[in-house]
Amino acid sequence: MIKVGIIGGTGYTGVELLRLLAQHPQVELRVITSRGEAGKPVADMFPNLRGHVGLAFSAPDDVQGSTNVAGGRTPGATAKALAACNVVFSATPNGVAMTHARALLDAGVKLIDLAADFRLKDSALWEKWYGMPHACPELLAEAVYGLPEVNRAQIKKARLIANPGCYPTAVQLGFLPLVEQGLVDLQHLIADAKSGVSGAGRKAEVQTLFAEAADNFKAYGVAGHRHLPEIRQGLEHAAGKAVGLTFVPHLTPMIRGIHATLYARLNETSVDLQKFFERRYAHEPFVDVLPPGSHPDTRSVRAANTCRLAVHRPQGGDTVVVLSVIDNLVKGAAGQAVQNMNLMFDLPEATGLAQVPVLP
Repeated sequence: MIKVGIIGGTGYTGVELLRLLAQHPQVELRVITSRGEAGKPVADMFPNLRGHVGLAFSAPDDVQGSTNVAGGRTPGATAKALAACNVVFSATPNGVAMTHARALLDAGVKLIDLAADFRLKDSALWEKWYGMPHACPELLAEAVYGLPEVNRAQIKKARLIANPGCYPTAVQLGFLPLVEQGLVDLQHLIADAKSGVSGAGRKAEVQTLFAEAADNFKAYGVAGHRHLPEIRQGLEHAAGKAVGLTFVPHLTPMIRGIHATLYARLNETSVDLQKFFERRYAHEPFVDVLPPGSHPDTRSVRAANTCRLAVHRPQGGDTVVVLSVIDNLVKGAAGQAVQNMNLMFDLPEATGLAQVPVLP
C-alpha cells in the first residue's frame, strides 16, 4: 500500500483528492493537515466522505518541526507523520509547497504539488507572475511538469511533480497535436476558455457570491493571467520554438468544468486533422477524441479524469477550431495528481480513476 499524506485539504481540490484517494485500492491515507480545522474529523467538514475517510485534520504548524534550544529543528507529530509517508500531496495556496518541499524530499518522501510553485522553470518569471520570491529555486530544474500525455517517462522517475493548472491542461491537450507537428501558425494561437466558479477556490470572494456569479458571464485577466506563462512554456516545449498565444479566461455560472475553444491558422489545408488527433491520443487513457462534427459539453466529463476533444475546420477554411472540455477539479487538478501518483509508483495509470462522469 502507498502511504499518503495531504497538506491542506479543506478546499475543493482537497475534497476531490480525498474522494479519489479514498476509493483507490493501493492507497492508505495517513495524515491530512489544516490550520483552521485541526482536530475536526474530515467527514464532519465533507459529509460525502462519511464512512470513507476516518481521519481528523492535523495542525500543520510543525510540518517542518519546531526550533529547539540549539537552533535546530525538532520534528513534531505532523512532521513525523508526513515523513513516514511514501508520497505527500500539497493542496495549498500558491507559495506554501515551496516552504516544505526540501524537508519532505530530504526525508525521502515524494511530493506532488497541486499549486503553481514548481510549474515554471524560470524563477524570475515565476516571481513576476506570483508576486513573491521563490523559496527553493534550486528545485525548479528537478521538478517534472505532471502532464502525463507529454512527460509520462519523466513522471515515472520523478520525486517532485508540478501538477498542471486547470486551464493549462485543457488548452495544451487541445493544441498539442497541431503544435507538435507544425501544422499551424505558431505566432497566432488563441485560447478562449471558460471555467466554473470552483476554479476560484473555496475562499469567500465577492465575484463568486451567488448573486454575482449566477445569471452572469464575464471575461477576466485579459491583460494577463497567471496560467499564460505556464501554457506558453508547455507549447514552446512541444514546438521547439517560441509561440505567440492570446489567452482569455471567462467565469461562467456553473460550479465545475472548463470549456476551451482554441483557434489557429493552418499552414496546410489538405491535412486530415481528425486522423492527426486520433493518432496522437490513440493510447491515452484519459483523452477522448470525439467523432467529426462533435461538440463536447462540460457535463460529459463531470467528476471524471477525462479530457474530451473535438476538432473542426469551419467551412473548410484555413482556421482550425479545437473544443476541449475537462472537469477543472479532476483532470484539471486532483484526478491528474492521482494519475501522476500511479505513474510514480509503477501502478496501472487508470487505477482508482475509473469513475463514470455524472449526469445530469
